Amino acid sequence: MGVTPGPAAAAERQPEARASTRRVAFVDSGLGLLGYADALHSLRPDLGLVLSLDPDNMPYGPRTPDEVRTLILASARATLPHAPDAIVVACNTASVHGLGALRAELEPDVPVIGTVPAIRPAAATGGPVAVWSTAATTSSDYLRGLIDAFAADVETYAVAALGLAEAIEAGDAQLVDECIAYAASQTPAGVRSLVLGCTHYGLVVDRIVAALGDGVVVHDSPVAVARQTLRRIGLEPDPTADVAGAERAEGGVEAVLLSGRPAAMPASWRAYPAGERLLASAAGRHTLSS
Repeated sequence: MGVTPGPAAAAERQPEARASTRRVAFVDSGLGLLGYADALHSLRPDLGLVLSLDPDNMPYGPRTPDEVRTLILASARATLPHAPDAIVVACNTASVHGLGALRAELEPDVPVIGTVPAIRPAAATGGPVAVWSTAATTSSDYLRGLIDAFAADVETYAVAALGLAEAIEAGDAQLVDECIAYAASQTPAGVRSLVLGCTHYGLVVDRIVAALGDGVVVHDSPVAVARQTLRRIGLEPDPTADVAGAERAEGGVEAVLLSGRPAAMPASWRAYPAGERLLASAAGRHTLSS
């Protein structure tokens, strides 16, 4: 079905006069989308970003597939008045249960890009490989299927990082470190590669590396997803993105939605480097909530 507003409607619905001409929306139950939005912003600072979180209904892991599908459809639909060129589902659980429904409803007008744990590239480097994920994902047929498909010949361990996503969501630094320490204690010695199986975990990757040591290579997917998003909308990375003083169209965060409601950008996002950069990208556009 067609969902892209016409030129007049799109102009009326622009969140601000300074908004970019092209934008990408990100949907997730919580903060996991920050790392993915930040990765795209680093490759194309000119793109506008719409961030749609669902705090009323998170976490999605314990919910039924039908519930997840309904919730992620609602989060994606809430972004449509901002006329996104693409929507990124920055959540593994929502990608598993909702990607098909989203694509059936929105494509080809609005491309939909999902996320998947980076098991294939981790397995390609040889094992042993550990996959940290939520308790629900660790015991899921979904994760077992990925391991069977991409790491059948590699020694692979599924490790439940109990409470880590919730600690990251709460911004509780001490609890984050405790959860990382627990997951590290459950990770077999000799593991060479670690796959982050929850989009939240990349927000504290520096702490994870510190807990496991430099001998373990961490595999995450925000940059790969950002590049795929650009391919789907016919763009290339900006070669001047990292050049100081380069002139470019203004992009960054244009709108934040919390369970479909327009909201200020939470100042608590500063707890994470990706959140800090996204807040900076929106400087002057939004007031911050406490």
